[in-house]
Amino acid sequence: QVRLVESGGGLVQPGGSLRLSCAASGLSFNINMMGWYRQAPGKQRELVARISSGGGSTNYADSVKGRFTISRDNAKNMVYLQMNSLKPEDTAVYYCNRYSSSWSTFGSWGQGTQVTVSS
Repeated sequence: QVRLVESGGGLVQPGGSLRLSCAASGLSFNINMMGWYRQAPGKQRELVARISSGGGSTNYADSVKGRFTISRDNAKNMVYLQMNSLKPEDTAVYYCNRYSSSWSTFGSWGQGTQVTVSS
């Protein structure tokens, strides 16, 4: 059974930084693309960033490009999201999961970690 545990969220002022972590188990981690997703109140979940199985290729939503960095450690089954220059519109619950083109149909998600950007 897939288990995803996100951590590292919190309250931060605009312009600040946070580093999110995700511990994954129950899947063949090192052969899966992974992604970070977020869901703001009243909005649909969206893909923020994704990373290839080996970590050599990344892709970002336009809204976070240049500010966020996704990385992974396959030896530890961990995925990270470094978030810099945070904006109030980044406020959301952040989730990690496998990535595929059908990610919006995934039925199994972790509890997420809340990120609030506010002065």
